[in-house]
Amino acid sequence: MANELQLKYGCNPNQKPSRVYMEDGKELPITVLSGRPGYINLLDAFNSWQLVKELKEATGLPAAASFKHVSPAGAAIGLPLSDVLKKIYYVGKGELSPLACAYARARGADRMSSFGDFAALSDTCDLATAKLLNREVSDGVIAPGYTEEALELLKAKRNGTYNVIQIDPDFKPAPIERKQVFGVTFEQGRNEIKLDGSILENIVTENKTLTAEQKRDLVISLITLKYTQSNSVCYVKDGQAIGIGAGQQSRIHCTRLAGNKADIWWLRQNPKVLALPFKKGIKRADRDNTIDVYISDDYMDVLADGIWENFFETKPEPLSREEKKEWLKQLTGVALGSDAFFPFGDNIERAHRSGVACIAQPGGSIRDDNVIEVCNRYGIAMACTGIRLFHH
Repeated sequence: MANELQLKYGCNPNQKPSRVYMEDGKELPITVLSGRPGYINLLDAFNSWQLVKELKEATGLPAAASFKHVSPAGAAIGLPLSDVLKKIYYVGKGELSPLACAYARARGADRMSSFGDFAALSDTCDLATAKLLNREVSDGVIAPGYTEEALELLKAKRNGTYNVIQIDPDFKPAPIERKQVFGVTFEQGRNEIKLDGSILENIVTENKTLTAEQKRDLVISLITLKYTQSNSVCYVKDGQAIGIGAGQQSRIHCTRLAGNKADIWWLRQNPKVLALPFKKGIKRADRDNTIDVYISDDYMDVLADGIWENFFETKPEPLSREEKKEWLKQLTGVALGSDAFFPFGDNIERAHRSGVACIAQPGGSIRDDNVIEVCNRYGIAMACTGIRLFHH
């Protein structure tokens, strides 16, 4: 390890010189095993590593995250995949380790946003996980270690330019963090708050039942939000984020954005989508983009323009609005976390449309009564944590 690392440039090519370094002669907690990471790569790497490290500590299971522009596109723990999820995540037929399952879930929840991601792994990267990373368009990966076979495979990716970073899992940053904006230094205490099931005890709704799985998913949502640019909202189901709304000025826009992503994740599992007759040789990214259009309201225009012929062997039957509506009714048991309080009940109305059954949010709005009232209308259990999780 070294004290500093020179970078190609900062956020943009005109921002030179650029480097990361440690003060007081300390060594960097990372070793670059392959590639040459950039400024944004390392912002993603350090934020995503903290996220997966906390997910592993909170759940006891391997965790992974897929980051883009300093916010997660996906985050998950290593629960087994159903046959449907294996298909929509393009994992193939090989044996998947728990860590590989975690990355498949993190990468697969929002594949359009994850395109060109930076990945983080809580555990030593094994060959099964490396194979998934190797087949995706990705900028790099950070992990506490790599098996010999995994490292050999990843070092060959992109002709040796793929960024492979090893981090010291025992590294503990200073309790005070600083950054400069416009020549002015900002200083604050690190957000070291521990997020676990104990913060979900203040259930303010008529429904006061949270299952162990719901508590787990709520904690996953909150840990994910801790490292998501605010304002932010996160929908989680079965141990993985299925919709993240980041960096919005309005809370309802976060809830809509994340809810729409959760809906798309569920619609991709519809039998009509699974049976789409793609032509041979269509790449995964083009499939993802085409599926996104197919399940959108724009598909009728695509049919009219004849664009479908570029991707499909035969003309697919549209997925009607009525069919989508009925399919979305089957999405249930979703957990929702918010990094700050909900100011209006419209957020709960939108969340309900995407199958939300439980919510964790700080509370403290002057309209908490209205928010609780809407939760009660739909039988949603809501915990007020008293903890705001803004991240900038």
